[in-house]
Amino acid sequence: MYILGISAFYHDSAAALLEDGELVAAAMEERFSRVKHDSGFPALAARFCLEQAGIDARDLDYVVFYEKPLQKFERILQTALNTFPRSAGFWRESMMTWLSDKLWVRSHVARGIGVAYDKVLFCDHHMSHAASAFYACPYKDAAILTVDGVGEWTTTTLGIGRSALGENGDEPPSIDLFEEQRFPHSLGLLYSTFTAWLGFRVNNGEYKVMGMSPYGEPRYMEKIGKIVSLDGSNGAFQLNMDYFDFHRSATQSYSRKFLDLFGAQRDADAEFFTLGTDPSRSAEKSAIDSNQYYADVAASIQQFTEDALVSMARYLHGRTGMKKLVMAGGVALNTKANWRILNESPFEELWIQPAAGDDGGALGAALWVWHSVLGKPRKWRQQHAYYGRSYSDEECRAFLDDEQLAYESYDDESKLTETIVDALTHQNVIGFHQGRFEWGPRALGNRSILADPRGADMKEIVNTKIKFREPFRPFAPVILRERAPEYFDYPQVADHETPRYMLMVAPIKQDKQQEIHAVNHEGTGRLQSIDRETNARYYDIVKTFGEATGVPVVLNTSFNLRGEPIVNTPREAFNTFRNSDIDILVLGSHIVRKSS
Repeated sequence: MYILGISAFYHDSAAALLEDGELVAAAMEERFSRVKHDSGFPALAARFCLEQAGIDARDLDYVVFYEKPLQKFERILQTALNTFPRSAGFWRESMMTWLSDKLWVRSHVARGIGVAYDKVLFCDHHMSHAASAFYACPYKDAAILTVDGVGEWTTTTLGIGRSALGENGDEPPSIDLFEEQRFPHSLGLLYSTFTAWLGFRVNNGEYKVMGMSPYGEPRYMEKIGKIVSLDGSNGAFQLNMDYFDFHRSATQSYSRKFLDLFGAQRDADAEFFTLGTDPSRSAEKSAIDSNQYYADVAASIQQFTEDALVSMARYLHGRTGMKKLVMAGGVALNTKANWRILNESPFEELWIQPAAGDDGGALGAALWVWHSVLGKPRKWRQQHAYYGRSYSDEECRAFLDDEQLAYESYDDESKLTETIVDALTHQNVIGFHQGRFEWGPRALGNRSILADPRGADMKEIVNTKIKFREPFRPFAPVILRERAPEYFDYPQVADHETPRYMLMVAPIKQDKQQEIHAVNHEGTGRLQSIDRETNARYYDIVKTFGEATGVPVVLNTSFNLRGEPIVNTPREAFNTFRNSDIDILVLGSHIVRKSS
C-alpha cells in the first residue's frame, strides 16, 4: 500500500511517501524548484517520491493533505471580521488568495498528483505534527508536545502517544491530544514578531534571532511581560493583542504600540556586531550600543520562549507520567530551548522530528492515515534523515565529463578519506556531496560544507567568504557518537537520538572549548553525533581527522550560499563551489580542486 503525504500553500512545501507504513522518500519542494521555502504545490517533490519507489500515481492508495483548509479559512474569515475595519487590507488579500487557490486543495491535489478525488484525505495540522513526532520516534510510548505559529486554529497541543501492542504485535498505536492553545495566542507568532522587528525574514530568520541571543542579556523581561503573560504552572500564555497586528494585517506583525515599547525596528541591511562578536570595533560606540540593545531584546524573547516551553513540559509530564517526550512544530527547532526542556523538566529523554516544521507535516499526515485511519501497527522507526534524491558515481562522472572539468576519482574508499582529511588539516574548506540528501532543514553530512574546527579564523572564513552571511552565525560541531561525552556536558549524550539531527544546543566542556574555536558559540555547540552504521563515509572522515589531529570533531554547515536552498544536484554543488571560496568539491567518489 502506498500513501503520499503533502504539505503546501504556507511555507516549506513537501512530499513524503510511505510503502506499507515505511518511509521510502521525503523531500521539500525547494530542493528541486530552487525557491527557498517554496510554498507552492510540491509537484517536483511528489514526482521524486514516486520515482524513488518505482511507481506512478495510479499505484497510490491515498494522498493526504497535512491540514484542513476549510477550518483554516473559517479562522481567517472570523479573525478578519472581528478586527474590521482595521483588517480591510488583510480581508482583501486573504479573499484573493483563498478564493483563487487555497480553498480548492482537493482539486489541486487530485490534479497535481493525478489521482481520483476520493483518494484525497485531510489531516488536522497539529495532528500531522504529532504523528510525525510520535509515529516516527524510537519510543514505545511518549508524551507529545507540538508548538508552531498556527494551524487551523490551534497553536500548541499537549498529548500522549501509546503503542498498544497486542499478543501478536498487531494492535494500532494511538495519539490523544488532550489540551491545546488557540489563535491568536501563539508562541511561534510571538517569536516571529520579534524576528521581523529584529530585521530578519519571518519563517526564515528565527534561527538568526536564536544565534544573536547569546551576545545579549535578558534585560527586558519586564517589557516582554507587558505584551505576553505566562502561567508558570502549566505553560499557558496569553498575548496582549494591542501590541500585535498579525491578526489583522498580511504584511505587519507588530503594532504602533509595540514600537512605542521597544523602539524602531532594526535596519535589515545594518551590520550586526557587538563587543562580544568583534572586540576590534570598540571605537564604534554608537553602533555597538544600538546592536547591544537588539541583542538584549533577542536574549529576552529567547528566555521567555524557553521558560514557556519548560513550563509546558513540566506540566505535560505531570499529566502523563511519561519518561519520554516527543516534539514537532516549527518552535521545536529552537535548539536552545530543547536543551533546557531536557535538563529542566522531569523527562529523561527527548526526540524531535528532524523535519519539525510544515515539511514534516507531509510525513505526519501519511503516518496518520496508516496508523490512525487504517489501524495498522507500528513497524518503522526513523533512524536517519537521508530520504532525498541521490546521484550515483556514474551520474557525477557524467556531469564532470560534460563540463570538461578536471577531477580525481577514487576506487579505494580509504584513499578518498585520507585525501579529504589531508585537505581539512591544511585548512581547505570542502563542499561535500554524497548519497541521498537530507529530510528537514539541517545538512547532516550528505549536502554539507566541512572545515577544520580548531582555529577561530575558520568561522569568519566560512561565514564571510563562503556562506556570505552574518559573522555572528554559528556552525555545527560534528562528532563521533562515542566521543561526544568527552566534549559536551550532556549526560548520556552517546545514548540519545536527538543529537543525531542537530536539534540540541549543549554546553561544550570548559577544557575543550579552546580545541574547537570555530564551532564554539559562546560556550555551546549545536552538535551532531554520528555513527558508522548510519553514514560510513562521513563517520570515517571525522574519525580519521580525529586520528590525525587529536580532535574528533569537524565543522559542518549546509552546502548552500546565503538565500539559496541546500544543493541537490551535482551541477548545483559545482555552481556553489565555483561561486564561493570553497577549495575542494567532493562529488561522490570524485574530487574537483579550485586550482584545476
